Parts: sequence; C-alpha cells; structure tokens
Amino acid sequence: MTTSTTPGIRAPRRDAAENRAALLAAARIVLNRDADASLDAIAAEAGLTRQPVYGHFANRDALLVELVERGTSRVAAALVAVDHPQPLVRLALIASRMWQEVDAVRVMTLFAVRGPFQDQVAQRLRPVRRHLAETVRAGTRPGAQCAVRSDVPPDTLARLIEGAAIAVLDEARRTGMPAASARRLSMLAVLGMAGLDAGAANRLIDETPELRLEPAATPQELRP
Repeated sequence: MTTSTTPGIRAPRRDAAENRAALLAAARIVLNRDADASLDAIAAEAGLTRQPVYGHFANRDALLVELVERGTSRVAAALVAVDHPQPLVRLALIASRMWQEVDAVRVMTLFAVRGPFQDQVAQRLRPVRRHLAETVRAGTRPGAQCAVRSDVPPDTLARLIEGAAIAVLDEARRTGMPAASARRLSMLAVLGMAGLDAGAANRLIDETPELRLEPAATPQELRP
C-alpha cells in the first residue's frame, strides 16, 4: 500500500510549529505586562533570538494581528454559546463568561478592542454583537420574563451594554480589581444599562442559581 501526498505541499517542521506557538504564547504574556513591548522582548520571552521570528511573522504587527484575531475568535465563540430563557439572566451570564475568558489578559483584551486592529476585532465580534442585540430584543417583547428596558432602540442598547462591560474591564485593569469583584461589577453594570436599579440587579444575581453558583472567574489566556 502506498501513501499519497500532495505535490508541493509540506507539513511544517515540528520545531518551526513549536517556535510559532511559543512566540504567540510569549506575546500574550509580555504584551499583557506592556502593550508596547518590542518584538525583541517577545522573542526573549519565547527563548528565541530575533531572527527566527521573521520566519513566522514579517513584523510585530503581523504577530499582533494573528494573536488578536485568534484570541477574539475564541472569546466570541464562548460568549455566543451562552444561553438562558430569561434575557436579563442571559445578559448577566454573558458578562460573567467574559471574565472567565479575559481576566488573565486584561491589557491585551483592551488593546484588542481599542487598539489599531479594531476592524479585525470587530469582524470577529459580530456574532457576539448579534447575540446581544437578539437578547435585548427578546427582553423587550410584550410579556417577556425579566424584561429589558424598551425606551432605547435595541441595537443602541446592545452597544451600550457592550460598552458598560468594557468600561468595567478598563477599571479592573487600572485598579487591579480581584476577578470575583470585577465579575460581579460587570454583571451589575450590564444589568443596570439594561434597565435594572442596583437593588433589583443585586437580587437577580443573588437569587439566580446560574449567576450565584457559577464558579468564580478562572483566569484563561486567549490561546491560539
């Protein structure tokens, strides 16, 4: 029996694939400490000299684009998977899940959503934004359980809810807020923007098993 191969196409050498993975992993670590870190600093963290870097990435921006796109796609998939029949609970769960995904890479996450690659990030966040908008619309329908405010157009409200979650991320990064506190504050900010007062938002979190009992945010990297 013979094994056929596609002419002209070779699998990457194992050491090359490992070097690429090491560079991406190092970039996550270094850039989360310093968003302006150089390619030399990233290569050093990966245990490589600068020269091998150019075998994988033409420049620093090329490395950043791949890191941001892969990480954003992974986070987006996790958030779109969040579901609950009550729209307000679903919004709070999305905020909570966000913290599970980005707590360990707060600086890199803010760089992704506010940095020079916003267009690439926006493309990969489209499913999340559709999910948010659909959740808001579901919560404004007549008779909806856990109703969402209806005095703001749904698409606008969905963007404001996203902005509220990002604002908490920014504050948590600036102050070094513990993950559990940031997780709860993110849920409160999202619920407040959706129309609940502070008392109602806190009660919803405390009295909803999916929110109260969900494991505390576990730091995870934006793995490629």
